[in-house]
Amino acid sequence: MSIKAIAVFCGSKFGNNPLYEEHTRELGKLLAEKNIAVIYGGGNRGLMGAAANSVLDGGGHITGIIPELLQTQEALHTTLSETHVVDGMHSRKKMIYERCDAAIILPGGYGTLDEVFEMLTWNQLKIHTKKIFILNTAGFYDHLVAHIARMHDEGFLYNNPLEQLTVISKPTDLVKYI
Repeated sequence: MSIKAIAVFCGSKFGNNPLYEEHTRELGKLLAEKNIAVIYGGGNRGLMGAAANSVLDGGGHITGIIPELLQTQEALHTTLSETHVVDGMHSRKKMIYERCDAAIILPGGYGTLDEVFEMLTWNQLKIHTKKIFILNTAGFYDHLVAHIARMHDEGFLYNNPLEQLTVISKPTDLVKYI
């Protein structure tokens, strides 16, 4: 698999565990070093801001795509390589998906889960076949991964989720896939 651009989905807050921010910064630096363009939600708060700033600090290219209504709430990052302000959340997600070869999911809240499940759904429906990685920092996604496995075991999914979803525990684990 050759990944030239990756979508990063994560929280606009830092969360309670300092390892979330540490892994986010490590990932941004790694992606910049590997010359992989990053596409993300365009904010400058929480893990979103940490991801963007570490990519920029590493000399990488990062594109932010933010809906008009979130420019204040997520604090539009003003020094990105490229910025797009769109009319809504659906436009944001569509533009991010169109520009990436794969996605990585970091800790986050409802919006992050919305993004991961939309990508998984689109994969299941064959709208795209992009690889999805979950950075399971400190076991943050253990319950979610277990629930996805249960959905499969109970016969609600059309394919094995492990064919489209790779769970990693630290940023450097991504290297063997890119």
